Amino acid sequence: MKKISPTAVILLCMLFGIAVGSMLHSSITDPKDIQEISNYFSMLSEIFLTLIKMIIAPLVFSTLVVGIAHMGDASSVGRIFFKSLGWFLTASLISLLLGLILANVLQPGSNLSLPLPDSHLSANLATSEFTLHEFIKHLIPKSFADAMAKNEILQIVVFSMFFGIAMASLGGRVKYLLNSIDELSHVMLKITGYVMKFAPVAVFAAMTSTVAINGLGILLQFAVFMFDFYIALFILWGVLIFAGYVFLGPRVKDLLINIKEAFLISFATASSEAAYPKILAGLDRFGVKRKISSFVMPLGYSFNLDGSMMYCTFATLFISQAYGIDLSIGTQVTMMLILMLTSKGMAGVPRASLVVIAATLNQFNIPEAGLLMILGVDTFLDMGRSATNAVGNSIASAVVAKWEGGLLSKEEAAINAQKIDAETATQMHEINS
Repeated sequence: MKKISPTAVILLCMLFGIAVGSMLHSSITDPKDIQEISNYFSMLSEIFLTLIKMIIAPLVFSTLVVGIAHMGDASSVGRIFFKSLGWFLTASLISLLLGLILANVLQPGSNLSLPLPDSHLSANLATSEFTLHEFIKHLIPKSFADAMAKNEILQIVVFSMFFGIAMASLGGRVKYLLNSIDELSHVMLKITGYVMKFAPVAVFAAMTSTVAINGLGILLQFAVFMFDFYIALFILWGVLIFAGYVFLGPRVKDLLINIKEAFLISFATASSEAAYPKILAGLDRFGVKRKISSFVMPLGYSFNLDGSMMYCTFATLFISQAYGIDLSIGTQVTMMLILMLTSKGMAGVPRASLVVIAATLNQFNIPEAGLLMILGVDTFLDMGRSATNAVGNSIASAVVAKWEGGLLSKEEAAINAQKIDAETATQMHEINS
């Protein structure tokens, strides 16, 4: 009997979770009971996400330090950094611009048949702390131990860059330390393999909990807004894939196949972070050298959140349209440029997209209460945003690898994938025995 692929298992768990959640929502009428039952399911997905958080910091540190040390010198690191940053800024601008254009074309907030929240209400989001100044202050870690303890990925990246460059400059004098950190990275990848075995359960639990509380009926209430936003996301996916095709050629299809499991995990759990280990594994199979992917991916999680970027402009204009506030083209362009800067502080901020949007609404005198309309469906929207972020960062890593000569040929990648499969089969045999 042919073994079911991991991607198929995750997809089946997602559909099963939707079915179970819908059944619970329709059969249990007491809100307290449904909340209690939902909490038990969400506990499983929270355990998975907590396990991911447990491994992310040491995984990023060990793989990034080893990758930078193997690059050889600071100039190589700087070159890859600026190429990555150039791609991220371009992708961010395109994402924001697409959200702006499509919100104007589709007009999701016009003729809304839903009651609008009182414009004087607040969404109670801490927008005062979300400034470019605070982001710059937050960039440099006060303590590496503190950054590791709080899972501050961007701070870990900054420290790891210094650490890796210093190791590269010392050469053979630190070979034993480099070997130790390399061994640590392999241990973390082994632990990652164990954690990812729990992914299908987490996907089922996350979907069950979300649908049990909200029901599928809420999707009908916000059908126009959600449908328009997912149309915008589909277009953004097309743009990203086309950009990948320009630089990678037909191989971009192979890349998408290799990250499909990571795509589904990020979609079902509404977390880009949850897909990080699977994306690294998918990039390995595609032929991206780990010294490139371990550098570009963490940066991408801080600077290249394409789906979240699009949502910022799209949701802001949706709220302004709902309240009948007409924004001139000049105002909209100004808003987009401000978002281009402030959105770079998204990393490490809970419910970051909503916080950015709330701050933008305040700056342009649009009622912050408009966020209360979309809070109920934000999880469903976050699924699409997170999956888009996964696609965008994967393509960025592959393109930068191609620019840097760090991408294996298709034939070499196939041989490398076979080695990975053989190692995985050996590990599974060891676990089972």
